Amino acid sequence: MPSIKRLRRRPDFLAAASGRRFHTERMTAQGRVREPDEMRDGARAEGIHLGFTITKRVGHATERNRIRRRLRGAIVALGDDAPGSPADVVLVARRPALAAPFDALVDDLRRALKVVTKPRGAKDTPRARSDASGVAAPGARRQSGAHVPRQPDAGQAQPDETSRTQTAHGSTDG
Repeated sequence: MPSIKRLRRRPDFLAAASGRRFHTERMTAQGRVREPDEMRDGARAEGIHLGFTITKRVGHATERNRIRRRLRGAIVALGDDAPGSPADVVLVARRPALAAPFDALVDDLRRALKVVTKPRGAKDTPRARSDASGVAAPGARRQSGAHVPRQPDAGQAQPDETSRTQTAHGSTDG
């Protein structure tokens, strides 16, 4: 079984949030693959470091704790199916995780870990996807940054200097 440790520091949670994402009805997984030589707490970071985020919006404290225990149990049940690559993963739980069948949680977690711990290749970056076909990929940002004003429709009449309309309080616009 690959080693699964706890994610504890806020910067690690934020770094995981900038990585890949996987969404299900019961949870969202966010993860990033760590560099092989990355250090954590004075030692080499090995295996998966896992953190949980369960907001107050999900429910009161006992419900949040129950969801957290169910997710920890799903990780234990996952066992050897967990990927062994070094990664930081954050699980953001949703309310349906409280009443979901346990097997569904294990299956969601198995699929989520597979997706978010997959190393990024050259073709997986947004820039590489947009450069390959000449068309921007979904989620890829435009590089120009210049704002292009919206052009009015050809059939829409443009106000001229002579036409003015009166507003409800007596002033004129235009």
